[in-house]
Amino acid sequence: MNSQDRPTPEHELNATRLRRVVLAVALLNFSYFFVEFTVALAAGSLSLLADSVDFLEDTAINVLIFIALGWPLAKRAATGKAMAVVILGPAAVAAWQAIQRFSDPVAPDVVPVVLASLGAMAVNGTCAWLLVGMRHTGGSLSRAAFLSARNDVLVNLAIIAMAVITLWTASGWPDLILGCLIIALALHAAHEVWEVSEEERLAAKALAGEAID
Repeated sequence: MNSQDRPTPEHELNATRLRRVVLAVALLNFSYFFVEFTVALAAGSLSLLADSVDFLEDTAINVLIFIALGWPLAKRAATGKAMAVVILGPAAVAAWQAIQRFSDPVAPDVVPVVLASLGAMAVNGTCAWLLVGMRHTGGSLSRAAFLSARNDVLVNLAIIAMAVITLWTASGWPDLILGCLIIALALHAAHEVWEVSEEERLAAKALAGEAID
């Protein structure tokens, strides 16, 4: 390895900071998953259930960033694409639940849904705040983590709004519709991460002197 290939002290410092941040974010997400999952089952909320599974998605993303950060650009790009696939997991869960409940949507219990969503907002807001300064440090990996945390705050706000509408209408349709919107949001995030990963793959080929396909 020549001097140009060696990471600079600044790069090593940023990588160390990112590892600490994503490890903290992974622990926060993993811990709150159990809280929201339990409340979602008790309250009968599809949208809250989808959001609880999303905490596992964020845990997986940040753990993989912690492991893969020191890898070469090409491997990091491949891992970023894997992250895009991981983001689709909660969408699949929400879709399956939506199909099952579509014939007879039942209104969830509003109070626990709101309380759990406020707690989720606090967790996701903290994670987004921790990651906002790191989202350009790890390429597609850190971008995947930041996008997930940012989107989760928006989802939590939407769940609270859904609970208010449910209280007014006593209908299960707002919860079901929001579950479908969470699917669309996950698809958009996955698309963004995939595109950044593709850019890294092409950059790795260019650095290796290979033809760009």
